[in-house]
Amino acid sequence: MTKRNVQIQLENGLEARPVALLVQEASKYESRIYIQSGDRKVNAKSIMGMMTLGLESGEALMVSAEGSDEQAAVEGIEHFLSGKGA
Repeated sequence: MTKRNVQIQLENGLEARPVALLVQEASKYESRIYIQSGDRKVNAKSIMGMMTLGLESGEALMVSAEGSDEQAAVEGIEHFLSGKGA
């Protein structure tokens, strides 16, 4: 399992459109990918799950992935959340 702390650097945080794009990014990977904020942990491939987090710009979260491409998955999600992949 690969884990990484990431800070959201998207201007408007994770609103509907960025969440949809994040789910698309996560779906590119075979690994199971989770986003954890506080005590809430959701599947990054679930648009409804991601929307429930209501994450804002500047918030810190934990990205974790488990599977054959877990390293690439975590890096891809981190790249997206940094604002470079949006």
